[in-house]
Amino acid sequence: MVSLLLAVVVMAIVFDYINGFHDAANAIATVVSTGVLPIRTAVLIAAVLNFAGAVSGTAVAKTIASGFADATAVTQAVVLAALIGASGWNLITWWYGIPSSSSHALIGGLAGAVVGHAGVSAFKWEALVQKVLVPLVVSPTAGFVLAFFFMVGLIWTVRHFRPSTVHRGSRRLQLVSACLMAFSHGSNDAQKSMGIITLALASWVAAGHATLPAWVVPNAAGAVPQWVIVVCAAAIAAGTAAGGTRIIKTMGTKIIRITPLQGFAAETSGALTILAASHFGVPVSTTHCINACIMGVGASKRVSAVRWGVASNILMAWVLTLPLSAALAWVAMNLLAIVT
Repeated sequence: MVSLLLAVVVMAIVFDYINGFHDAANAIATVVSTGVLPIRTAVLIAAVLNFAGAVSGTAVAKTIASGFADATAVTQAVVLAALIGASGWNLITWWYGIPSSSSHALIGGLAGAVVGHAGVSAFKWEALVQKVLVPLVVSPTAGFVLAFFFMVGLIWTVRHFRPSTVHRGSRRLQLVSACLMAFSHGSNDAQKSMGIITLALASWVAAGHATLPAWVVPNAAGAVPQWVIVVCAAAIAAGTAAGGTRIIKTMGTKIIRITPLQGFAAETSGALTILAASHFGVPVSTTHCINACIMGVGASKRVSAVRWGVASNILMAWVLTLPLSAALAWVAMNLLAIVT
């Protein structure tokens, strides 16, 4: 059983690494596409700030660890199947350059694995509605609206400035907004793997298995162990450093042609939306937020500036992520049940 627990921890770290290079585009797509930073410099800066954001709190991790399924209804195989389903969907969408949600892939994977193991009633569906489906609509909508009006305000503010002055100033501002976006991404996305490892450890304790050292397992209050925080932060930072050029191209050039001022508006709006969610422990999709913000700044210029055909493909991936990652995890759970 210890080997299965180790497999879960390793797979969670692998998922976090995949999350890093899958979602690297969230923080740096606009700053790369506008030419403010070369891609290698941008991903290294994003990796450092992802790490900093990841160690800034654990509210989202606690939601993942206890918000969707009780530890007593979860086994190591369940957690492993959830990670396999989520990682599989992430790799599929990364390969095709589709900016889908790693967060929703993980939660969908957890739902599919729990149902495959203990039935439909074992999963907290009301939590899925309140903490995932409602934010699935609210957070991108808030990001879109915020980016739209922020962009309108910026255009009004700089309307009398020389174009060259605006261009130079917005390039400098975009460096700040890209760093803030990378920090916010780490503050929300890295905590998902922290939560899933904490759930696996809590399940181990609840099942009455051999005692592990006190520093390894969550305490009575369910706090995330310190080693889990550091390991997951390092994994997502390493994944981000590996880059994600396929999705960067989609987000930075295919939705709209981004200018530095638009990039600053999109990144700032996205970061504020994500940081607010992290503060309240809501596991939102950073991918959905930044894509919606990019669409918002594009729509502020004119509706036709957004390439809605590409946007509709992204929206389709948003809709499919939860059920398809759940289906992959359900299959993985049934296969693991045969093997173990």
